[in-house]
Amino acid sequence: MIAAVGALGATNPVILIDGRSGAGKSSLARRLVARWPMTGRVQLVALDSLYPGWDGLDAGVEAARDLILRPHARGLIGVWQRWDWDSGAPAEAHAVDPSLPLIVEGSGLLTSVNAKLGDVRVWLESPQPSRRRRALDRDGATFEPHWERWAGQEEAHIERDAPHRLASLVYDVP
Repeated sequence: MIAAVGALGATNPVILIDGRSGAGKSSLARRLVARWPMTGRVQLVALDSLYPGWDGLDAGVEAARDLILRPHARGLIGVWQRWDWDSGAPAEAHAVDPSLPLIVEGSGLLTSVNAKLGDVRVWLESPQPSRRRRALDRDGATFEPHWERWAGQEEAHIERDAPHRLASLVYDVP
């Protein structure tokens, strides 16, 4: 993936990383930030900060598109609000600088509209038992009662959007 980013020749590329919960999106995004192939700073936005609750996969993806990806593509500053999962309400605002590279990661991200706004589009595929173990090791009792509910939203995204077909890179994660 680093080679694909470096080959772009763009100063402010947009990298989109999608996959089901526990597939390794956040880990991959953090590794990419740490090994960023260009000079300067790169911005990272995790959709976990935008989803408005356990039924909010589609709403979080729409917010990312409208508040982050479209403004970035137009050379405008994007502003989004973090979702406070504890209070169940929007929290502080964050700005996204269109002059800087951008990595956005989250379940549901690769749609036909969003794919056009990404220079490198990644889909992570991983078996359900591995994903579940990683997700519950990460989020424990907080996520466990919502696993099936969230997985249903991810399944609807996969059936509707076929994200693996929109990806420029597909990785299998054991």
